[in-house]
Amino acid sequence: MKVIFLEDVKGRGKKGEVKEVPDGYANNFLIKNKKAEVATNANVSALQGQKRAADREAAEEIKLAQDLKTKLEQEDSVIELKAKAGSDGRLFGAISSKQIVVAAEQQLGIKLDKRKMDMKEPIRSLGYRNVKVKLHKNVEANLRIHTDEQ
Repeated sequence: MKVIFLEDVKGRGKKGEVKEVPDGYANNFLIKNKKAEVATNANVSALQGQKRAADREAAEEIKLAQDLKTKLEQEDSVIELKAKAGSDGRLFGAISSKQIVVAAEQQLGIKLDKRKMDMKEPIRSLGYRNVKVKLHKNVEANLRIHTDEQ
């Protein structure tokens, strides 16, 4: 019997796949537990429509991420941060990713996720710095940060 998997079933198939399985297994386990449905023409065409819609949404997400990347990487989009520093240019304390996210929202009007920033350690000195931000699985942007003395 041909079935469409509604969720992942270990060793049998992944969600959205159409596969041939034994009749007893399909009726007594997959369909009974709502892990699959019979692969009729109507169900298969509905599945194809769902896949097309999901592909469209994924393409739109990538486009939005790329637009945000171009906005972040413009020459004039620099996040300005003020901090107290000593005479040698080292900060009293450090600037964390959370402070950068707050400053980006205030200055550029862009919401970022602090967990998506590639900061190995906080900023501890004055000057310009580039920080990588993961906007999407396939899109990464460089965020320019300028730390100045207060």
